[in-house]
Amino acid sequence: MSKLLTKAVVRDYILITLGSIIIAVALDVFLVPNRIAAGGVSGLATIIYHVLGIPVGWTLLIVNIPLFLLSYRELGPQVFVRSLYGALVTSVFVELLKPYLGVPTNDLLLASIYGGIVAGIGMGIVLRARGTTGGTDLVARLLHKYFPVTVGQGLLGADFVVISLAGIVFDAELALYALLGLLATSKVIDLVQEGLSYAKAAFIISRFPEEITKAVFQELDRGVTALQAQGMYTREQRTMLLCIVGKTEESRLKQLVYQIDPEAFVFITNAHEVIGEGFKRFS
Repeated sequence: MSKLLTKAVVRDYILITLGSIIIAVALDVFLVPNRIAAGGVSGLATIIYHVLGIPVGWTLLIVNIPLFLLSYRELGPQVFVRSLYGALVTSVFVELLKPYLGVPTNDLLLASIYGGIVAGIGMGIVLRARGTTGGTDLVARLLHKYFPVTVGQGLLGADFVVISLAGIVFDAELALYALLGLLATSKVIDLVQEGLSYAKAAFIISRFPEEITKAVFQELDRGVTALQAQGMYTREQRTMLLCIVGKTEESRLKQLVYQIDPEAFVFITNAHEVIGEGFKRFS
């Protein structure tokens, strides 16, 4: 058990290192040279760099470390150490890599999109390794603790302040590009966290649950879970079936259900990540 835990910790720190370096590359190659302050402490550091000339890495350290110390209780010791490590690695590599990395484009649209994508990949990797990216994440937690706002509202507010500041210091057009970069980062973080393999979760209410279950077993080789449900209008007890299938199996599932019961009630929703037999293992 101790060996497994040690391997898991080492793996997490390798991922945090990799993710932090990718974030540093996004800043050096796309965002900072093009004055795209896409929210967060990195966005604030970009503004300060172009106004006062203070290196981005130093600003990241100066702002992030006090935030981590203030958020120690909310993060817990393990996440605190991992997050502090990630912040240090990002700050160091932003400065170390800068002399060796070129700027492939000065097109603001390309820089904001690709900068957001690369930063999102790095942040997603850090989050998968149970760290945090610091910055506005921590500001949001502190605002939630001391003021009547949710973490989501705090995060949105903190990023809005940084992007608004970019609009004031630079210009409104750069602020709009920064917002585009922030949206790209958020989307890619979700993709890294949840994976690209979307499954479908089907809920089926039918008069013939046994027949539908048997058909799913035989034709799709998928599991089915029976849930007891009650129609609140009729007060009738019914069996609701839950079945998780791959995207390519959705049409076949609907065909099977409606061949057996044309009056069946079915609703299908995206299952962003499915872990378990028939899908993927937890790693």
